[in-house]
Amino acid sequence: MEPAPGPQEKYQLITRNLQEVLGEDKLMAILKERELKIYWGTATTGKPHVAYFVPMSKIADFLKAGCEVTILFADLHAYLDNMKAPWELLELRTRYYEHVIKAMLESIGVPLEKLKFVRGTDYQLSKEYTLDVYRLSSVVTQHDAKKAGAEVVKQVEHPLLSGLLYPGLQALDEEYLKVDAQFGGVDQRKIFTFAEKYLPSLGYAKRVHLMNPMVPGLTGSKMSSSEEDSKIDLLDRKEDVKKKLKKAFCEPGNVENNGVLSFIKHVLFPLKSEFVVLREEKWGGNKTYTAYEALEKDFAEQVVHPGDLKNSVEVALNKLLDPIREKFNCPELKKLSSAAYPTPSKAKPGEKGTKNSEPDDVVPSRLDIRVGKVISVEKHPDADSLYVEKIDVGEAEPRTVVSGLVHFVPKEQLQDRLVVLLCNLKPQKMRGVESQGMVLCASSVGEPRQVEPLDPPAGCCAGERVYVEGYEGGEPDEELKPKKKVFEKLQADFRVSEDCVAQWKQRNFLTKLGTVSCKSLKGGSIS
Repeated sequence: MEPAPGPQEKYQLITRNLQEVLGEDKLMAILKERELKIYWGTATTGKPHVAYFVPMSKIADFLKAGCEVTILFADLHAYLDNMKAPWELLELRTRYYEHVIKAMLESIGVPLEKLKFVRGTDYQLSKEYTLDVYRLSSVVTQHDAKKAGAEVVKQVEHPLLSGLLYPGLQALDEEYLKVDAQFGGVDQRKIFTFAEKYLPSLGYAKRVHLMNPMVPGLTGSKMSSSEEDSKIDLLDRKEDVKKKLKKAFCEPGNVENNGVLSFIKHVLFPLKSEFVVLREEKWGGNKTYTAYEALEKDFAEQVVHPGDLKNSVEVALNKLLDPIREKFNCPELKKLSSAAYPTPSKAKPGEKGTKNSEPDDVVPSRLDIRVGKVISVEKHPDADSLYVEKIDVGEAEPRTVVSGLVHFVPKEQLQDRLVVLLCNLKPQKMRGVESQGMVLCASSVGEPRQVEPLDPPAGCCAGERVYVEGYEGGEPDEELKPKKKVFEKLQADFRVSEDCVAQWKQRNFLTKLGTVSCKSLKGGSIS
């Protein structure tokens, strides 16, 4: 039987591979006296993907170090963050998260009996917690609340009050879960420093904060639920895993923003303390690495080929995913998965429009249409008829959009105006500049041709959803497949009414503040 690790060994286990620790001295002082109490929270929004193995791997480290670990399924947070989880799906998604997170932990050998699992709504609706939310709101400034959530809460020009509450609730969770420390990604840093500033004002202790680095996705950017090629779903088939890894960014000798290497460093190495590169004998045969730095060095020097690295990760990853796939192969969990994350062609509870759906379920709810604010407008460097615009649609960065509006709308009329943007077209290059959306405009029927950008209702904010009347509840496709021509089929029935209201089959385009319209082109088409 191995001897129990001492405080220094525990500290090394707890902090290895972390990007930052706030409160190192306090952490060491606690470890010298007793076991650390720590929690990790996850908002129950999009489907968890393989990047979730990164925090799971750290949770395994915490348990090896003797920590008392709580996992919080932050269901109320999921709703508060611009309603990323609709209220009617909240319970289903929370149950899905509970099953899938537990399956992930079991697949890496973490004993579930050593963990405590809690739902946010188990205590966040209590009288005491609610009173503390009010107490906190009396001392927190709007500026600090918005700044704290900047990297986590969906950012829009006119934020909902719910998004401003989010950081305060996360801070209070530390007190109500009775922990010494909170663990999360470095994108949570502003919320962590917010908690350190404001909890003492309520008479509560400042906690330790442990931060993982943000691990690149397979495309080299952050692994994201909304970017299909950047992530591998936990229930992806083996052939899908192979396909996505084959397309992954893994340039020979390049160790920067390399999602394949990052997954080895942050998941596979900590779990097994080694990694085997599988190679044919003619290329030197298999090689076992017991230190990640040695593998990274060999890859940088092109001793290890990207193809061999990807094949080796594929084998190791499928070993982790196999027990999860097996668990979710039962009828009960298949039903839960499809109910919690209905496909775009299926209505969510309360959706009105499914009886009118077209063949192949070509319905307007499949379009991700949002209010956008034009931040900048420039002439395309290589095309006289095109503008290149930067448009805020409530994401971390504005989108680059190329529009053929030069001959119809003066530059100064586009600058700073609100527009209606189709956001889930496949990005495509237009004369060398990649366009990440389409500004929807009304066009006159006769000659000379006139074009007017559609106008959202006054008071709308960037990122707000635009939907067609009767199709409010559907989930948009992550990306419209060009071959399916979903937009083209729907667009054939887009028209401007005699009242200048944008419509699909005489059903109005709406935001929560009213109808979408154009200035004057009655009876025009929309494209």
